[in-house]
Amino acid sequence: MSRIGRKPITIPSGVNVSLENTLITVKGPKGTLSRELHKDMKVAVEGNVINVERPSDNKLHRSLHGTTRSVINNMVSGVTEGFSKSLDLVGVGYRANKTGNKLVLNVGYSHPVEIVPENGIEFDVPSNTKIIVKGIDKELVGATAAKVRSVREPEPYKGKGIKYEGERILRKEGKAGKKK
Repeated sequence: MSRIGRKPITIPSGVNVSLENTLITVKGPKGTLSRELHKDMKVAVEGNVINVERPSDNKLHRSLHGTTRSVINNMVSGVTEGFSKSLDLVGVGYRANKTGNKLVLNVGYSHPVEIVPENGIEFDVPSNTKIIVKGIDKELVGATAAKVRSVREPEPYKGKGIKYEGERILRKEGKAGKKK
Protein backbone atom coordinates (compact mmCIF):
# COMPACT_ATOMS: atom_id res chain seq x y z
CA MET A 1 0.00 0.00 0.00
CA SER A 2 1.07 3.52 -0.69
CA ARG A 3 1.83 5.31 2.56
CA ILE A 4 0.66 8.62 1.15
CA GLY A 5 -2.36 7.15 -0.64
CA ARG A 6 -3.66 5.53 2.55
CA LYS A 7 -3.82 8.80 4.51
CA PRO A 8 -7.32 10.30 4.69
CA ILE A 9 -7.75 13.95 3.70
CA THR A 10 -9.66 16.02 6.24
CA ILE A 11 -11.89 18.70 4.78
CA PRO A 12 -11.64 21.96 6.78
CA SER A 13 -14.75 23.99 7.60
CA GLY A 14 -15.79 26.34 4.82
CA VAL A 15 -14.64 23.95 2.08
CA ASN A 16 -17.15 22.11 -0.10
CA VAL A 17 -16.07 19.01 -2.07
CA SER A 18 -18.31 17.53 -4.76
CA LEU A 19 -17.59 14.41 -6.80
CA GLU A 20 -19.35 13.56 -10.07
CA ASN A 21 -17.98 10.36 -11.67
CA THR A 22 -14.31 11.31 -12.16
CA LEU A 23 -14.66 15.11 -11.87
CA ILE A 24 -13.82 16.51 -8.43
CA THR A 25 -14.67 20.12 -7.56
CA VAL A 26 -13.34 21.85 -4.45
CA LYS A 27 -14.83 25.20 -3.38
CA GLY A 28 -13.31 27.25 -0.61
CA PRO A 29 -12.77 30.80 0.64
CA LYS A 30 -10.04 31.56 -1.96
CA GLY A 31 -11.78 30.10 -5.01
CA THR A 32 -12.84 26.97 -6.87
CA LEU A 33 -10.71 24.22 -8.41
CA SER A 34 -11.89 21.35 -10.63
CA ARG A 35 -9.95 18.38 -11.95
CA GLU A 36 -10.61 15.20 -13.87
CA LEU A 37 -9.20 12.20 -11.98
CA HIS A 38 -8.20 8.84 -13.44
CA LYS A 39 -11.21 6.62 -14.03
CA ASP A 40 -9.77 3.64 -12.09
CA MET A 41 -9.17 5.49 -8.79
CA LYS A 42 -11.95 5.18 -6.22
CA VAL A 43 -12.49 8.45 -4.32
CA ALA A 44 -15.02 8.51 -1.48
CA VAL A 45 -16.23 11.62 0.35
CA GLU A 46 -17.60 10.61 3.77
CA GLY A 47 -18.55 13.50 6.04
CA ASN A 48 -15.47 15.70 6.33
CA VAL A 49 -12.98 13.04 5.17
CA ILE A 50 -11.86 12.04 1.66
CA ASN A 51 -10.42 8.55 1.09
CA VAL A 52 -8.64 7.35 -2.05
CA GLU A 53 -8.49 3.63 -2.85
CA ARG A 54 -7.01 1.67 -5.73
CA PRO A 55 -8.74 -1.28 -7.38
CA SER A 56 -5.69 -3.56 -7.75
CA ASP A 57 -1.97 -3.83 -7.08
CA ASN A 58 -0.77 -3.45 -10.65
CA LYS A 59 1.94 -0.90 -11.34
CA LEU A 60 -0.31 1.80 -12.86
CA HIS A 61 -2.76 1.71 -9.94
CA ARG A 62 0.05 1.79 -7.37
CA SER A 63 1.60 4.83 -9.03
CA LEU A 64 -1.74 6.64 -9.32
CA HIS A 65 -2.78 5.98 -5.71
CA GLY A 66 -0.46 8.41 -3.94
CA THR A 67 -0.53 10.88 -6.82
CA THR A 68 -4.33 11.13 -6.79
CA ARG A 69 -4.36 11.65 -3.03
CA SER A 70 -1.68 14.37 -3.27
CA VAL A 71 -3.51 16.17 -6.08
CA ILE A 72 -6.76 16.24 -4.07
CA ASN A 73 -4.92 17.36 -0.92
CA ASN A 74 -3.24 20.19 -2.88
CA MET A 75 -6.64 21.29 -4.17
CA VAL A 76 -8.05 21.40 -0.63
CA SER A 77 -5.07 23.31 0.79
CA GLY A 78 -5.01 25.62 -2.27
CA VAL A 79 -8.57 26.87 -1.78
CA THR A 80 -7.95 27.43 1.95
CA GLU A 81 -4.38 28.83 2.17
CA GLY A 82 -3.11 29.18 -1.40
CA PHE A 83 0.42 28.61 -2.69
CA SER A 84 3.36 30.89 -3.42
CA LYS A 85 6.83 30.67 -4.93
CA SER A 86 9.53 33.27 -4.35
CA LEU A 87 12.14 34.25 -6.92
CA ASP A 88 15.27 36.39 -6.50
CA LEU A 89 16.98 38.52 -9.16
CA VAL A 90 20.77 38.45 -8.94
CA GLY A 91 22.84 40.78 -11.12
CA VAL A 92 23.83 44.41 -11.47
CA GLY A 93 20.89 46.37 -12.90
CA TYR A 94 18.49 43.41 -12.77
CA ARG A 95 15.13 44.54 -11.46
CA ALA A 96 11.45 43.72 -11.57
CA ASN A 97 8.34 45.84 -11.17
CA LYS A 98 4.62 45.37 -11.49
CA THR A 99 2.62 47.42 -14.00
CA GLY A 100 -1.09 46.77 -13.58
CA ASN A 101 -1.22 43.00 -13.25
CA LYS A 102 1.80 42.46 -15.57
CA LEU A 103 5.32 41.70 -14.40
CA VAL A 104 8.03 43.76 -16.13
CA LEU A 105 11.59 42.39 -15.93
CA ASN A 106 14.80 44.24 -16.77
CA VAL A 107 17.37 41.45 -16.81
CA GLY A 108 20.17 42.51 -19.15
CA TYR A 109 18.35 42.39 -22.48
CA SER A 110 18.00 45.40 -24.76
CA HIS A 111 14.28 45.49 -23.93
CA PRO A 112 12.16 44.91 -20.83
CA VAL A 113 10.37 41.53 -20.73
CA GLU A 114 6.66 41.61 -19.88
CA ILE A 115 4.89 38.58 -18.44
CA VAL A 116 1.09 38.52 -18.30
CA PRO A 117 -0.26 36.23 -15.56
CA GLU A 118 -2.77 33.49 -16.34
CA ASN A 119 -6.17 33.39 -14.61
CA GLY A 120 -5.73 32.62 -10.91
CA ILE A 121 -2.12 33.83 -10.76
CA GLU A 122 -0.98 37.02 -9.09
CA PHE A 123 2.49 38.60 -9.01
CA ASP A 124 3.77 40.43 -5.95
CA VAL A 125 6.98 42.52 -6.06
CA PRO A 126 7.96 43.52 -2.48
CA SER A 127 11.36 44.84 -3.65
CA ASN A 128 12.85 45.34 -7.09
CA THR A 129 14.93 42.15 -6.76
CA LYS A 130 12.24 39.85 -5.35
CA ILE A 131 9.18 38.34 -7.07
CA ILE A 132 6.43 36.30 -5.41
CA VAL A 133 4.08 34.22 -7.57
CA LYS A 134 0.78 33.49 -5.78
CA GLY A 135 -2.27 31.38 -6.63
CA ILE A 136 -4.58 28.58 -5.52
CA ASP A 137 -3.45 25.96 -8.09
CA LYS A 138 -0.08 24.54 -7.02
CA GLU A 139 0.72 23.21 -10.49
CA LEU A 140 0.00 26.55 -12.16
CA VAL A 141 2.01 28.51 -9.56
CA GLY A 142 5.03 26.26 -10.14
CA ALA A 143 4.70 26.45 -13.93
CA THR A 144 4.42 30.26 -13.85
CA ALA A 145 7.45 30.55 -11.54
CA ALA A 146 9.42 28.32 -13.92
CA LYS A 147 8.33 30.52 -16.85
CA VAL A 148 9.56 33.66 -15.04
CA ARG A 149 12.84 31.90 -14.16
CA SER A 150 13.36 30.82 -17.78
CA VAL A 151 13.54 34.48 -18.91
CA ARG A 152 17.11 34.58 -17.53
CA GLU A 153 18.24 31.36 -15.86
CA PRO A 154 21.16 31.64 -13.43
CA GLU A 155 24.52 31.16 -15.10
CA PRO A 156 27.27 29.16 -13.34
CA TYR A 157 30.16 31.64 -13.52
CA LYS A 158 28.88 34.76 -11.77
CA GLY A 159 25.51 33.41 -10.61
CA LYS A 160 23.57 36.15 -12.42
CA GLY A 161 19.95 35.51 -13.34
CA ILE A 162 16.56 34.73 -11.82
CA LYS A 163 16.67 31.97 -9.21
CA TYR A 164 14.25 30.39 -6.76
CA GLU A 165 14.58 31.59 -3.18
CA GLY A 166 16.98 29.23 -1.41
CA GLU A 167 18.26 27.68 -4.67
CA ARG A 168 21.99 26.99 -4.70
CA ILE A 169 23.74 27.68 -7.97
CA LEU A 170 26.72 25.41 -8.59
CA ARG A 171 29.53 27.76 -9.50
CA LYS A 172 32.28 27.00 -11.99
CA GLU A 173 35.79 28.34 -11.96
CA GLY A 174 36.57 30.85 -14.68
CA LYS A 175 39.15 30.42 -17.37
CA ALA A 176 42.61 29.89 -15.89
CA GLY A 177 45.48 32.14 -16.89
CA LYS A 178 48.35 31.00 -19.09
CA LYS A 179 51.08 29.13 -17.17
CA LYS A 180 54.75 29.86 -17.92
